[in-house]
Parts: sequence; C-alpha cells; structure tokens
Amino acid sequence: MSIIPWLKQKVFIFRSPWRDILQFLLVIAAIIWFITISTSRVGYNWQWYRVPRYLFRVEDGRLVAGALIQGLLFTLRISGFSLVLSLLIGLLTAFVRLSGSFMGRILSRVYLEIIRNTPLIVQIYLVYFVIGPILGFGRFTSAMLALSLFQGAYLSEIFRAGIVSLHKGQWEAAHSLGLSTFHTYRDVILPQAIRRILPPLTSQVITLIKNSALVSVVALGDLALRAQIVAADTFLTFEIWFTTALIYLAITVPLSTIVNLMEKRFKILT
Repeated sequence: MSIIPWLKQKVFIFRSPWRDILQFLLVIAAIIWFITISTSRVGYNWQWYRVPRYLFRVEDGRLVAGALIQGLLFTLRISGFSLVLSLLIGLLTAFVRLSGSFMGRILSRVYLEIIRNTPLIVQIYLVYFVIGPILGFGRFTSAMLALSLFQGAYLSEIFRAGIVSLHKGQWEAAHSLGLSTFHTYRDVILPQAIRRILPPLTSQVITLIKNSALVSVVALGDLALRAQIVAADTFLTFEIWFTTALIYLAITVPLSTIVNLMEKRFKILT
C-alpha cells in the first residue's frame, strides 16, 4: 500500500488555519478595493458616521433601538412564527404524501406544484388580497401564512426524502415490536431522519429569513422596508444597504455554524 495517500491525509489534518484566514482577508480586501474604486468613479461620498443612529440611539439616558434594529426584531418575529408553521405544514404534507390516501397524495402534489412553480411575491399578494379578506386575516397573519406555505412545500420534500432514505428494516423492526404508526414515526423514523436532513433543513431556515424581506411589499416594517425608508430619507444608499446585508449575515452565519457543529456531534454519536 502506498504511503502517499496517508501523507496527504496527515497534511490535510495538520494544515494551519492561518492560510485560510489570509485568503479570507485577501478576498475581503479585494471587495473593499472594488467598492472603493467604483464609488470614487461616480463621486460618492461615504458617510458611515451617520449610520449608528439608525442602529441604536440614546434618548433620556436610555439606549433605544433605531429603525434598522426595529426592522430586524420584526424580521425575527415573523420568521420565527413562519418557521414553526412551515415545519408543521411540511411535516404534515410529507406524511400525507407517504400515506395510503390517494386523494391526499393528489392534493398534496397539487399544493407542491402550485407553490414551487409560482413566485413567492405573487403568493404574498394572493394571500393578502384574496385569502386574507375572506378569512379576516391582517397584514402580519397574511404575510406569515404566505411565507409558511412557501417554505412548507420545500420542507415537505426534505422531510419525505429523509424518511424514505431509511432502510425498510427500520419499519419492520418497529412493527415487530408492536409499535403503532405514530410511535414508529416518533421513536424510530424521525430521530434518524432528522440527522440526515439537518443540512438542507438549515438551508431552508436561512432562506426563510432572507425571503421575509418580501413582506415589505404589503407595507410591513421588516428590516428591508426600514432600510429602504432610511436610504430614501438620508440618501445613504450604499451605507444603509451594506449595513443591512451585514445584519442579515450576522443572523445566518452563526446559524450555519451551529448546525455544522450539531451535524458533527451527530456523526460522533452515530
């Protein structure tokens, strides 16, 4: 057996992180240089010193959230409610697609095709202007329902793929122990499926947070709408939108890191 693959493995394991850090810093420096050159050619005057007031400000000796932070809190609130509802919708749709009900499989398939083949912004308008008035929903509930239906369709396919990826022996073993279908899913199937679908599941959670920016089309004060208003009032176009992008990154990057750690933990346990 050749020793070269073993040496390559050792080199990979003991590779210094400073090389990756240097590459990252070089990329950031290149991006900053490109932005600086671009804005200098159009004569843009950077005014970063005006941005902090839209994050936090001091009133009567108290620290008060600025417009962008208020929008962030609203984004987190609607994303949190939508995430819970979309998980329920996705799991229920996956169960229906895997059930023996012919009509249930047809209806769930129609739901998936409609959601996945129409833009989210169109769905938000339809829910807000058509379904919302019929059911008496306000703007927040309508936007949350539209986000949940949209993400629920994709989550259902992730759940279904995770469930069917398990060997049929898991089902046979559960049935041989006398477990019902409910207990088989709860105690045997779902705990194993979650470990497999965690990365794509997290990707959809991050997508949900980013898609929540579209609720601004129905005049909800999320982070995107607040940034748009501030940029229009102050003409700090680059500063406000770059800050907004960094805020979104501050949410999604730690989330991805936590899930990567959880995935490694699951691998150790298995």
